[in-house]
Amino acid sequence: MTSPLITPADLAALDGVTVLDVRWRLGGPPGAELYREGHIPGAVYCDLDTDLAGSPGDGGRHPLPEPGAFQDAMRRLGVSDHRPVAVYDDVGSTVAARAWWALRYFGHQDARVLDGGLAAWAGAGLPTTKEAPDPLGHGDFTARPGGMPMLTADEAAALAAEGVLLDARTAERYRGEAEPVDPVAGHIPGAVNAPTTGNVGPDGRFLAPDTLRARFAGLGISEGVEAGAYCGSGVTAAHEVLALEVAGLPTAALYVGSWSGWVADPSRPVATG
Repeated sequence: MTSPLITPADLAALDGVTVLDVRWRLGGPPGAELYREGHIPGAVYCDLDTDLAGSPGDGGRHPLPEPGAFQDAMRRLGVSDHRPVAVYDDVGSTVAARAWWALRYFGHQDARVLDGGLAAWAGAGLPTTKEAPDPLGHGDFTARPGGMPMLTADEAAALAAEGVLLDARTAERYRGEAEPVDPVAGHIPGAVNAPTTGNVGPDGRFLAPDTLRARFAGLGISEGVEAGAYCGSGVTAAHEVLALEVAGLPTAALYVGSWSGWVADPSRPVATG
């Protein structure tokens, strides 16, 4: 299977690739502004809120988009079924992981994350530009849902009790000591805290597969153990799924609704500490 990661040198040498810039900040500035300040040549801007998610609601702050909406967005960005896609951000590949996961879920067979993101690209001496490419709008991608495992709220609760459900948020949010975004603090009972910052080194690149396997073994995940992940809104949890794949472990299921979807139903239990 093709690696889910790509190095800057390999991306620079790859012909016929669609590159998506998925930079995003909770609270701003808008990723489109960052894109206009400089991006990888040929990259097009992909917006987390409108291209990679549906409208906020009971399904969480970043629910899965409808297949038709995702297909239209990807075609507008030039994504095609038989052309590789590379995605990048500048925050440790957390948002890029959501783009990778969404492409995989909807059936794209060759989506990869630029390891280390834009900083790694610039650090390799590769150029950036403020020039936007000509409008694409010629992608032929067809959305085929079901390419990656996904959890409902009930399934996430069951997995927390019977397998390993990773909570990708910071320890403070997991313990319920701080909650800057959602109306209730805490975590899904039985979930194990595994902040995504533990998947990458200081340079923002993913840790070596052996190191990641050791990390996940310490969290109770190994071959044969059913695993899943959630976060605040199903974005950084995709980073856990990606890290598990880099480690060579079985694909974990993503609870897309995550904490924002969980607390939308006040009858669901909340754990703290």
